[in-house]
Amino acid sequence: MAIVEVVKYNGKPNVMAWKYPSEELGTWTQVIVNETQEVVFVKEGKVLDILGPGRHTLSTENIPLLSKIINLPFGGKSPFTAEIWYINKIFALDVKWGTAPAIQLQDPKYKVFVPVTAFGQFGIKVDDSKKFLTKLVGTLPSFDHDVMVKYFRGLLVSNAKNVISGYLVNKNISILEINAYISEISEELEKKLKPELEKYGIELVNFYVTSIEAPEDDSAVIKLKEALSKRAEMDIVGYDYNTARSFDTLESAAKNEGSGANLMGAGIGLGMGLGVGGQFGGQMSSISSKIDTTGGKKTTEKIKCNKCGSEVDENQKFCPECGEKIGNFCKECGAKLARKGQKFCPECGASQVFTCPKCKKEIDEKSKFCPECGEKL
Repeated sequence: MAIVEVVKYNGKPNVMAWKYPSEELGTWTQVIVNETQEVVFVKEGKVLDILGPGRHTLSTENIPLLSKIINLPFGGKSPFTAEIWYINKIFALDVKWGTAPAIQLQDPKYKVFVPVTAFGQFGIKVDDSKKFLTKLVGTLPSFDHDVMVKYFRGLLVSNAKNVISGYLVNKNISILEINAYISEISEELEKKLKPELEKYGIELVNFYVTSIEAPEDDSAVIKLKEALSKRAEMDIVGYDYNTARSFDTLESAAKNEGSGANLMGAGIGLGMGLGVGGQFGGQMSSISSKIDTTGGKKTTEKIKCNKCGSEVDENQKFCPECGEKIGNFCKECGAKLARKGQKFCPECGASQVFTCPKCKKEIDEKSKFCPECGEKL
């Protein structure tokens, strides 16, 4: 293989470390280093030198240690083999990260485990090329943003889980409310990750959490949303959980067989148990008056027999005591009237008002004498 005369960078834009493909070099080989780059010169696993931006000749004058490696007198010329690594030190501010698959966290409010995913991006810059190359890159031919995120995934996920869990517990909030604290969580994660990345020669410029989500179709998430919705309803009407539960119990009692007395007994018992006194009693009275205690069955009203005065059901046709026909009837055609005191028959139009034959004043049909003129009826 021919000895390389000129070495220059030919890697991709998102690459952090790139190894020049050929190791056949000479003391006359020139290395071109661009701005925002450094070149690490490696021989037999040892870093000989780091070259900054510019055009460099791989001579013993520029790299004094080279003479010891290839056994040449100072200023001599000879071919040799070595590795040339390009380190891109430009800021990379759009490195994406995420916790997929989801991490399991317990909601401190509702005590259910919910799968949670967190996503965001961060900015980095290689600060120490030698440390970065020897501790992280190793023998890989190149090292880009994706590889770095893969390497640090465990560090990212464990810290994200700890910080998010800490905020849930310390703030006593539900997972569905965590996005209100994204900025604070981002700052906390940046503080924790910064010293860890410095160990590998990487400077963490910034760190952002853009979203913390729970899957909409997860059963635990659905239950959480229902609980929050119920809580919002209670807040609007001014009830707490115990009061709402007592209302549920009262409504269940109303659906069972029994009278209003049983219903109010349940209400009084609940009121005493909750210790809400007169205020709860007032609420019970208001609610019980609106709840159907008959189980949907229509009650029958009682009326008095026109002849003997006994109480009978309004839907009975004859009095069980005296046999009198039950109800009010037209005195002309005999049609049943809708109510007592109806002035005209809806069938024949006859007047149902009783009047004194002498003075024509309206009188009760059972009167024996006219209260106005004294006429015997």
